[in-house]
Formats: sequence, structure tokens, C-alpha cells
Amino acid sequence: MSETDAARATDHDSPWKMALDAYFQEFLDLLFPEIHEQVDWSQGYSFLDKELQQVTPDANSGRRYADKLIKVYARDGSETWVLIHVEVQGEPEEAFAERMYIYQYRLRDRYGVDVVSLAVLADTRDSFRPTAFRYQRWGCALTFAFPTAKLIDWEDRWAELEASSNVFALVVMAQIHAKRIKDDATRKDVKIALIRLLYERGYSREQVVLLFNIIDWMLQLPRALEPEFAQAVHAIQEEKHMPYVNTIERLALEKGRQEGRQEGEQLRAEQTARNLIKLGVLSDEQIAEATGLAVADVRVLRVEDKH
Repeated sequence: MSETDAARATDHDSPWKMALDAYFQEFLDLLFPEIHEQVDWSQGYSFLDKELQQVTPDANSGRRYADKLIKVYARDGSETWVLIHVEVQGEPEEAFAERMYIYQYRLRDRYGVDVVSLAVLADTRDSFRPTAFRYQRWGCALTFAFPTAKLIDWEDRWAELEASSNVFALVVMAQIHAKRIKDDATRKDVKIALIRLLYERGYSREQVVLLFNIIDWMLQLPRALEPEFAQAVHAIQEEKHMPYVNTIERLALEKGRQEGRQEGEQLRAEQTARNLIKLGVLSDEQIAEATGLAVADVRVLRVEDKH
């Protein structure tokens, strides 16, 4: 693992949270299409972060996964909560299925609503495929089953990902590369290839910047290869006539992520936020997620920059 990887390994779930916040509908469409078809998207959806925190007090205990809770409406008009667990880091966890069950019954017991639990497994152990939690004793038995998407299964369908019009396909490709490729030079090459694909899909400027940030965060490079990567990105933008990403600001964002977590680095995080505010394509919540600042602090900076 490179120096950059080691420094940011514990934050590997952050780009997933950003991706789910921005592209939840596309996420379901790609990885859980049957469930996607059951949702009435015309009714909209909302994220229930506070409600999830009420039942997951151990969510920040050092386990490396991302959790999201989203309220949607089914086509029959009923309200349904969708609980998503994303295993985004390291090795499979023996207690994963039990944790899925615990969060499921806590939510149902506390709020009295139907909860659909979905597992996304981003590890590379083919044998780790939990789909249910079971126990029985003395005639008492319980089985809790949940749909699971194993990302490495898409390696046999790579051409589909490359041809897909679904923006979340890029997230899946970046995650698989992040897990599989350890050689830094190769990682740089596949990262450049993903960025080129991003620019060739005709996305809006806002989508390009957001997806660039997600891919950049997932596929980390050592500092020694950053100049080559930045030069390649600049060449792609020149070729496509799409100067959407300022590589200097991108490197400032990277610096802010690495150094902003150290005591006394508040000013660097704020400067990174100011740079992103100037881009004018990310929301306050997305900037807060990227820099580690509170949303309220980002809003204060935005007001200050207007004067």
C-alpha cells in the first residue's frame, strides 16, 4: 500500500457516501434493478441520517463500511425505508449478516415501518457472500434474508459497465480497480482511462466534477505520480474542450484531505473549501463531505466570499 493509500484508508467509505447521496436512484438501477422497479420515483426520496444514527451507535467504532438509510415510496403508495450497508474496506466480516439483522429489527421496532436491507460487498474474497442471518434453538428459529450485490461479479461483465449510460457504472469500475490494482503505475493508467471515459460520456459540468472527485478519492496515487496524472487530465480536457477540473484545485483538495485531519490544519481545509466554492458546481453538503468541515462552516465561507 502506498503512502497515500495508508493515509486515507480509514476514509475509504467517504466517496461511497458521496456517490450514494448524489446517485441513489442510479445505484439501485445498476445493482438492484428489480428493487428499482418497485419504487415510485415520482414521489422523490429522502435521506434519514439522523434516524440511522439513533439505531447504529457503533457505526463509528472503527469498522470500515458505509451505511445509508433512505425513505422511498413504493408503487402501491406505501412508505418504505431502504437500509444500505456497503462493505468498502478490507476483509470480509464474520458478523456482517448478524449486523444487517440487528439494524433491520432496531429500525422496524423503533419506527414501525418496513425496512429493505441491501448489502453491497466490495471486497475481493469470492467466497464471502452473506445473504441471510439464521439461528435456531429448541424449536425456535429465525431466518432473515437480504439481497446482496458482489461488485467483483461485474469483472465478467466489464464491457457492460464501459458501455452503460448509468453514471454509477463509473463508481463500480473505480471501486473494483481500487481493490484489485496495487501497482501504482498501473493504477495511474486505469485512473486516467476512467477519467477519459468520464469526459466522453457527455455529462454536465457538475456531474463531471462530482464523479471526478469520487474516482479521484477511490483510486489514490502516491505523490510522485500526481504530476503525471494532472498532466494527463489537462491533456484530456484540452482534447475534449472541457476545462471542467482545475488540477491545481484538485491537488489542493488532496492536500486538504491529508492534512486537514491533523491538529491545527483548519485553515487548510477552509482554503480548500473556498477553492471548491469558486468552482460553483458542488453543494455545501458535498464540499463539507470532501473537506471535513461542518456544513455550517462551509455556508459561512460562502457568505464571506460574496463580500
